[in-house]
Parts: sequence; structure tokens; C-alpha cells
Amino acid sequence: MSEMKAPREVLGDTLIILGKKNPNIVVLDADFNPASKIRPFMEQFPDRFIQAGIAEQNMMSVAAGMAAMGFIPFVSTIAVFCSRRACDQVTVSVALPNLNVKILAVYPGLFVGLNGASHQSLEDISIMRAIPNMSVVQPADAVEMESILQYVAHHAGPMYIRVGRDAVPQYVPNDYQFKLGASLTLKDGNDMTLMTYGELVGDTLEAASMLDKKGIQARVINMSSIKPIDENTILKAAQETGRILTVDNHNIYGGMGSVVCEVVCEKYPVPVKRMGVKDVFGKSGSNDAMKKKFGLRAEDIYQEAVNLLKNEDKI
Repeated sequence: MSEMKAPREVLGDTLIILGKKNPNIVVLDADFNPASKIRPFMEQFPDRFIQAGIAEQNMMSVAAGMAAMGFIPFVSTIAVFCSRRACDQVTVSVALPNLNVKILAVYPGLFVGLNGASHQSLEDISIMRAIPNMSVVQPADAVEMESILQYVAHHAGPMYIRVGRDAVPQYVPNDYQFKLGASLTLKDGNDMTLMTYGELVGDTLEAASMLDKKGIQARVINMSSIKPIDENTILKAAQETGRILTVDNHNIYGGMGSVVCEVVCEKYPVPVKRMGVKDVFGKSGSNDAMKKKFGLRAEDIYQEAVNLLKNEDKI
């Protein structure tokens, strides 16, 4: 296993690489750059770094104006302020005119350190995926984060990019290249499918290993592109494994699990069980405490998988 690294840790250096190649790339910050790790870009290109202060709504409007003039703005702050606080500006100023603004939403979902419920974005996927023209993604690790940044720098249109806070192992191969609307199968299996993204990839893979010991071969898919989602892979999994368990760092309403249900229900109905936050607000605590509190540890995923199989009389 490679060294542990947080997706946010590669933001600054990768943006510098992109900025050297394209002078139209600019970065906007809402007084969050020490935590988001985009400070290296500010130091390298001070004239292309805009400090908007704690004014996220205004920052989105400024980014929209710059995009309309041909710049490629990357805007960064904590996910909950990108989505809830600035929702109207993102919708009307960025998405409606289909402007080329890239939103770096750091600290997504439950995992915000000790900042608690007010800073946990448990509805941001549902908000952003309901906005026309907006794409929604979250990488599994730092390598995929770099690949996503390389991709979005050349992709026209608004994107919402969830950026994990804490260090995780590398899950994607070194030669991995992100593609919007594609997924990555991390483990093969034909008894059932586990689908997840971001911070919960490790727990989901661990749960699959626990299932292996019980003689259950679970397919594990990294659904880093949430909108558009990889419908072909979802349908292939439904057809070949017959049941799907989704694991969301998000409210179960409107998250990746809901997207999977929509695809399966319309095109190839099979049982789907959604794991995530069950329509409640979060709490303050460490990542491990949040996983335990909301039932998102490897052992919880394993047990839900076993229960799903039992309900289908497969074990």
C-alpha cells in the first residue's frame, strides 16, 4: 500500500502545474486557503489569486464574471458553504449560463474534523446534481484528485468537486486517468456489488474482504463521477450480481445511492440497499467517531451486505 495522503494536499501543487500551462486559470478563496491547501498557488501566482473573504456568495458571482471573460476560475471553500450558502449564485450566475467555473468543495460530508453539524455537507450532492449543467465528482484518493484536476482544466462547463480532508491510501493505479461519467471497478465479484466513492472506499474494500472470508464475492466500484454517473456499469452490476449496496458520505436522500436507485428502477430493477446518514443532522467528532455513530464502518457495511443477501435468501 502506498503512503497515506489527503486529496486536499495535492490541490496547491497541481493547480500550479495547470496554471503554468494556462495563464487563464485563476483561483478564488473564501478565507480558507490554509485548510484547503491552495496557498502554494497564491504564493506562485499572487496576481491570479483572489481573496474573496468570508463572502462565498459574492465569490461565486465574481468567478462567474471572470469565466464570462474567458478565465477558468477554481473557487475553493468548505463544501457546505459552496452548496448551501451560495446555492442561488451557483445556480443563477454559474450554471444557468453554463460558465466554466470549477468549485473545489473541501471537507465534504461528515468528515470535517471537529467542526460539527453546521459544517457538515450532508445534502450537497443532492443540491448540486439537481442543477442543470452541473457535474458532481469526488475522488477516492490523492492520485485521482490530481487526475480530476487535470481533466476539469480542459473540460468546459461548471463542476462541483468534493475534496476529502483526511489522508487515505492510494486506491487507483498510478496510470489512472479520470473520465467524467466513468467508474473504476476496484474488486471483481459476482455475488453482489458495493458502490461508493471518496472517504468510504477503504471501509468498503475492507468490508468486501470480510465478505470474502464468508465465501461471498463482492464487486467493489468506485463511483467518483456521481453526475453524470456510469449507467452502463450500474446496469452491468445489476445484471451480473443481482443486488447492490451503496455507501454514501451524505444523506441517503439524494446522494449517490439515490442516483443508483433511479438508474436501476428505470432500466433493470434489482434490490438496492442505501447506506449513509439516515436523514438526520451530523455531530461533532473524529472521522472514526462519525463512522461509528452513523454506521459507516467496514463492519457495518459487511453486516448490511450480509443482511441484503439474507433477505434475498442467498445465504
